[in-house]
This record gives sequence, structure tokens and C-alpha cells, in this order.
Amino acid sequence: MTIEDPDRHAQKMAKKKAARDKIMATKTDEKGLVIVHTGKGKGKSTAAFGMIFRCIAHDMPCAVVQFIKGGMSTGERDLILSRFQDKCAFHTMGEGFTWETQDRTRDTEMAQAAWQKAKELIRDPANRMVLLDEINIALRYDYIDVNEVVEFLQAEKPAMTHVVLTGRNAKEELIEAADLVTEMELVKHPFRSGIKAQIGVEY
Repeated sequence: MTIEDPDRHAQKMAKKKAARDKIMATKTDEKGLVIVHTGKGKGKSTAAFGMIFRCIAHDMPCAVVQFIKGGMSTGERDLILSRFQDKCAFHTMGEGFTWETQDRTRDTEMAQAAWQKAKELIRDPANRMVLLDEINIALRYDYIDVNEVVEFLQAEKPAMTHVVLTGRNAKEELIEAADLVTEMELVKHPFRSGIKAQIGVEY
């Protein structure tokens, strides 16, 4: 391995920093973002909850609406309900994954109820971030109209409120309307090797 001359390296890094500082000086705007986490890879909700905990750490009121996951205990939910209810409203509105419930009418009713709660929380300007966990699954199965969601976010979301929408198969209309979209790519997953979901990793 060739080791670069320290002086040459320092000069390169100084040029890189100057270029970066010039770019950063132009980024002065602030706005509430529409953020989408999608894709087949693991980590969509995990990353979103990371942002929720950042908000809590910065003393910023926030809220979570879970569209699909039922009453199963998860680390994020248990921690928020036991220690941070004053900073984060947490609403588990689903009854489980669609292949478990097998009742489209009931799933649609629950998704619609979750969407009504989500709109209520988003409209409240005190909430700096609202996480709509697994809403993309409800949108994929047309339990909720994606055009209604997009129109609501564009027309009624307070200017400084961040809204995070997670789940596989995000619809193109939502991707187009979002400010930040991350697609989690599946490279390797232990489930395919017969390893079940594990506490501390998946929930």
C-alpha cells in the first residue's frame, strides 16, 4: 500500500474543505420535509425511529402513527410509552400485517382511522415531526388513496413540520412529492438462512 505524502494530503483536504464550505454557504433555507423510506431492505422504520429519538433529544414534540403493526411489543414503542409520552404521542392503529388479518374490509377501516389520526397530528404545528410507520403498505393495497395523502401534505402540512412515511413499494406519486427519498436495498438477510426476527434487531 502506498502512503500519500502528509503535506500533499493536507493540501488536497484543504481544497476539498474550501469547496465544501462554499457549497454549504449557499444552503440557508429551512423547511419541514416530506421524507420517504422505502425498498426491500431492512431498516426503514428503524431509521425513522432514529429521527424520532433525535427530536425527543432536542426537546421537539413529535408523534408516531403505526398503520400496520399491531399490539406487539417493540423496543421503540415500549421506551417511548414508558419514558417519553410527554414528548411523543404514540398511536398503534393497525391490527397486524395484511397476511395475518386476511380481512380487507377491516384493514381498510383501520387504515382510514389511522390516516384520520395522522392528519390530526400533522395539522398540529406543535408536532415538529410525525412518523407514519408502514403507511406505504396501506397505500399499496389502496386502503388509503395516495392522491389524498399527497394533496393533504401539500395543502395542510405546517411549513416546519417533518413527515416521515415508511414501508415497501412507495407509490410514484408519493416519491415525486417527497423532499427526501431513501430506498433500502436488500443485499443479504438472515431470514433467508432460517434465522427468525430477533429482539434488539428487528423489534
